[in-house]
Amino acid sequence: MSDKLFGTDGVRGVANSELTPTLAMALGVAAAKVLGRSHTPTFVIGRDTRISGPLLEAALSAGLCSQGAHVFSVGVIPTPGVARIARTGHYDAGVVISASHNPYHDNGIKFFGGDGYKLMDGLEAEIEALVPRVHDLAYPSHASVGTIQSEPDLAEYYATHLIETMDGVDLSKMRVVVDGAHGANFEMAPKVLKKLGAKVTAINCAPNGTNINSQCGSLHPEEMLSRTRSERADAGIAFDGDADRVILSDELGRVVDGDRMMMMIGCHFASQGKLTNNTVVGTIMSNLGLEIALRERGLTLVRAAVGDRYVSEILRRDGLSLGGEKSGHIIFNDLTTTGDGLLTALQVLKVVQETGRPLSELSDQMSEYPQILLSVRVSDRTAWQNDSKIQAAIKAGEERLEGRGRLNVRASGTEKLIRIMAEGPEQTEIEEIGAEIKAVIQKKYGVST
Repeated sequence: MSDKLFGTDGVRGVANSELTPTLAMALGVAAAKVLGRSHTPTFVIGRDTRISGPLLEAALSAGLCSQGAHVFSVGVIPTPGVARIARTGHYDAGVVISASHNPYHDNGIKFFGGDGYKLMDGLEAEIEALVPRVHDLAYPSHASVGTIQSEPDLAEYYATHLIETMDGVDLSKMRVVVDGAHGANFEMAPKVLKKLGAKVTAINCAPNGTNINSQCGSLHPEEMLSRTRSERADAGIAFDGDADRVILSDELGRVVDGDRMMMMIGCHFASQGKLTNNTVVGTIMSNLGLEIALRERGLTLVRAAVGDRYVSEILRRDGLSLGGEKSGHIIFNDLTTTGDGLLTALQVLKVVQETGRPLSELSDQMSEYPQILLSVRVSDRTAWQNDSKIQAAIKAGEERLEGRGRLNVRASGTEKLIRIMAEGPEQTEIEEIGAEIKAVIQKKYGVST
């Protein structure tokens, strides 16, 4: 793990090696202390299906209880489910134990406030600063020790919320393929869709602790795409491990990513007067085609930094209703506080039903500019920013694309990776630009995988 504990999406590392039970317990102690300064705090905890989940939950819960906090464990539940439960008014915070789309051997811990939003950077910094000093704190005893209570039925509250967002829309005429990624939505997604009337073919919904995200789900949608065609389904739905993102398939077996979802939902919301300020919030990674498609319909795209927390910040700050990422993190500010893969899929199916148009036709309202995404595994996530050769290569690429495309080079917030995005009218040109920058970074800071 890096010296800094919190990345853009909580604390992550190899479970029991980097993210150890000792660290999880220390995070629990620190979180209880920071979030319970003036009272006895309550925490709701959920996790995905990783083999290390119960181990880390036990350690984290022990740390919380050692400072007098009370813990309510939901068990396996999508990340947005914890966020939704946290904001019921009964809890000071929600905690999710998951490494999202990462391989099973990784795990993570991320916190939500009692309002259902991810903790602000300042609070995360306070928790992080306290972690090395937890042994110096006073620990309560006797009746002041915290408690742990199992509350699996809280998941039903989240399921009911999802169904209510459909406003009575019936999916009984729809057939869908659901790829649960052997993750947190393996049970919830098929159940909710069936309750709404859909005919469901479930794949990759048999978690064993080590198969989460393995050649399945939103990062590997090939099986979902194929099954959508062979089942003659109206749509395919593929989640990531913690189910806060989704990638769809249209009925022709073609990928429908977050940009296309935002386009079709944004346009539909605008036609109903539900798109605040006629504005959609994307990120610097959103395809230029999304910006153009929205502009042609009198709508505006605002770009945030990469990370759904930054999309959320702009939505809250400006009172906007819709935003998200190309990767499939979509936030409906009037319905939820964080990315929610199942809620997003439901809202897309709702658009299909209300417009009477197939998903392929809705998706084709936007044309994508060629875009490449490259990653370089590095030994240092920050030194490249001050490297003159790397900066010169980036500047040269920007000058080649000026006025015709976009280039973005950034460090991953969760892994030791440098990510390169190049976008422009010519595929060959952006591949050349991306390869040149990658080679310079690889030569100086690259590590073998």
